[in-house]
Amino acid sequence: MKRKIYKQLLEWKEKDRGSCALLLDGARRVGKSYIAEEFGKREYRSYLLIDFAHLPSQVRNIFENDIDDFDMFFHKLSAYYRATLYKRDSLIIFDEVQRYPAARELIKYLVADGRYDYLETGSLISLRMNIENIVIPSEEEHIEMFPMDFEEFLWAQGDETTIPFLRECFEKKQPLGQAMHRRVMNDFRQYILVGGMPQAIEAYLNGKSFEDADRIKKRILTLYREDITKFAKGYESKVLAIFDEVPSQLAKAEKKYKLSNVNKGARFREYEDAFMWLSEAMIVNNCYNATKPTVGLSMSMEHSTRKCYMADTGLLVTYSFMDDKFTDNELYRDILLDRLHVNEGMLMENIVAQELRSSGHKLYFYSRSDTNERANNMEIDFLIRKKRKICPVEVKSGVYRTHSSLDKFKTKFKGKIGQSYILYTKDVLIKEDVIHLPIYMAMFL
Repeated sequence: MKRKIYKQLLEWKEKDRGSCALLLDGARRVGKSYIAEEFGKREYRSYLLIDFAHLPSQVRNIFENDIDDFDMFFHKLSAYYRATLYKRDSLIIFDEVQRYPAARELIKYLVADGRYDYLETGSLISLRMNIENIVIPSEEEHIEMFPMDFEEFLWAQGDETTIPFLRECFEKKQPLGQAMHRRVMNDFRQYILVGGMPQAIEAYLNGKSFEDADRIKKRILTLYREDITKFAKGYESKVLAIFDEVPSQLAKAEKKYKLSNVNKGARFREYEDAFMWLSEAMIVNNCYNATKPTVGLSMSMEHSTRKCYMADTGLLVTYSFMDDKFTDNELYRDILLDRLHVNEGMLMENIVAQELRSSGHKLYFYSRSDTNERANNMEIDFLIRKKRKICPVEVKSGVYRTHSSLDKFKTKFKGKIGQSYILYTKDVLIKEDVIHLPIYMAMFL
């Protein structure tokens, strides 16, 4: 499948020319190994892939005993993998490198040797257990890989014309027209339900079956739970508790994560490592309350008030009914039939978080609660930075009537914020200085 990250791999190869390795970080099953191997096949005369998740004893011995003599080191690797290595025209892939941290530390010396290019893939790269007792190489460029976005979903179906047209409409703030908007919304609803995990998309497209995609997603979610049990040693019960609670927390009108639903009397400082584990695994997207949105968002970030979105909305759809049969999953029916209620709001807000994150935004929102005067209460779903200004973004259903929080926010921070946006299920509209965009245009913000 065509992936946008391939362009970044090409830019790294052409720009750095072996002066640093590339570390590709992403959730399990997001497509890291596949894209790394495709890159090796297409862009180099030869490549070899070392899978540290299933490291043969012979290869482990090479890493343990031959790193003082790179001539012998490469001879043995070449012989074991039956791949001829060509100076400055071969790629060596360290797959799941977090499983063997010593190989990551070796990157410094392999890059200095200068014979080949090195591409690392991994998950949970920054966790203490995966970097303990090693020197992290400075000769390493780090990029993140996310689930397939809406454009990549359309590419997988052979559609490379829709998104350029949408981008033109976005830039001109021009409506698509009823027929075109309806078609794109139908495609976007399919994307929401299937999600962006490559295996799930492949299963769906092979038979146009949501049930086939759902089966794949259940396997991925089971894998994530097994990873938590295996790799979150010492606090795995807290990680599982937070992860299991995500769908029910998002299904509520008030989407701020409430730890009291997990454990009465719990404090965020007690669960911070668990939230961090899920974020590092890129299984969830944490969204923090920025209490002073006129300055740098990270400078006013409040850790104790956050929303926790699933990194892939398709997985959220499946996880919401994980133990039920596919036919009992009401979200598929409701989304396809355009039934607007709290469950759709959950998915729409989650997909916006997903699209903003994959576009390079860190996730922030604004929440203010005044116990003495309820009229002062307000909450803005997302805050993004555009042209050095903080822009409020609200996610609404197509039938919404008011945006009182947005009005209060604009009044409170008048002259200090940028353009206001509403993402909803209707066509492009500019009203009262607020730009209304169909939700599938979140990727352009």
